[in-house]
Parts: sequence; C-alpha cells; structure tokens
Amino acid sequence: TRGTGGERGGRRWGAAMITRTVEVVPAAGIHARPAAACVRAANAHDATVQIGRLDEEPVPADSIIAVTGLDVRQGETVELHASGAEATAVVDAIEAVLTEHVEE
Repeated sequence: TRGTGGERGGRRWGAAMITRTVEVVPAAGIHARPAAACVRAANAHDATVQIGRLDEEPVPADSIIAVTGLDVRQGETVELHASGAEATAVVDAIEAVLTEHVEE
C-alpha cells in the first residue's frame, strides 16, 4: 500500500512520506556518476529514501550497490519514496540528478 502511514517492502512509512515518479534523463541511466550523486544526496539528508522501478520492490537510495544494481536506463521511469524531516528535500535533490542531461 502507498500513502500516508502505508507499508511497502516491510518498512513502515510515517505520515510525511513523499512519493515521486521520475523519468531518467542521463545518457548512461542510473550508473556511475548519477548513481553516486543519488547516494550522496540520500546520505546528506535527514530522511529514509528508496528508489525503484514502478512495479518492482524499491531499494535503499543510500547504497551504491543497490542503486547501480537496478540497472535503470535512460528513458525509464523510477519511483522515489522518502520519509523523515527532509523527505521533500532529498526527493528534490535526487530528482535533480536524474533529470539532468549528462553524457558519460
């Protein structure tokens, strides 16, 4: 279930859960630099954040292994789920990374 107070992947989300759908723009998808930037953003905010394809179980966005393991390509859509004091800020930061046109 998604939404306020819902559960997903065995994790209980608080009332401040944010969910956002983002189309991946970087030419290499979520690989190398974009993945590292996502992880840095996740670790820099007071929030719990996950990322995943729309119909798949999300993974922790603060793990480089988990994020690169998604093997998301340019043009694919992912969902970001975040809760915590800086949930909106972390989702905004990761969305900025994923929507920046970067050639690798």
